[in-house]
Amino acid sequence: MNSFDILPDAETHSEGFRANRAARQNVLVEDYVELIADLLDEGQEARQVDLAERLGVSQPTVAKMLTRLTDEGFVARKPYRGIFLTPTGRILAEEVRNRHRIVEAFLLALGVSPENARIDAEGLEHYVGAETLAAFQTAINAGLSKFMTNARNKGPL
Repeated sequence: MNSFDILPDAETHSEGFRANRAARQNVLVEDYVELIADLLDEGQEARQVDLAERLGVSQPTVAKMLTRLTDEGFVARKPYRGIFLTPTGRILAEEVRNRHRIVEAFLLALGVSPENARIDAEGLEHYVGAETLAAFQTAINAGLSKFMTNARNKGPL
């Protein structure tokens, strides 16, 4: 029997579920803010139609989320000029980007294909905690990619 077979106490057990629910509530906000930052940083305008196309959702869905993002202080909208991030929105976008970069680099170091690493990082970035991110970064810095390459070359034990 290992530690995965033992049910933790109720407080410890519920903490994981609480963290997951909190992350789920922020996923959409983070996705929108990150995409807006990406578009703006590439010199493009962030428009409702662009967000809808890239996120694969309808324009009314984007409009509803933009109202929420405006109300929560992450974006500012200017008629005929698109969508802009507020300083608070820019900070959030950078935090999300940093998490994404670390998770994607970790997956790549494990040997995950670039396409799958990008796709999986897009989901995992919202759920990974600070301690885990730090551990990912430590593993990357310590040569995880080289270790994994050597392990793959040696084959099964």
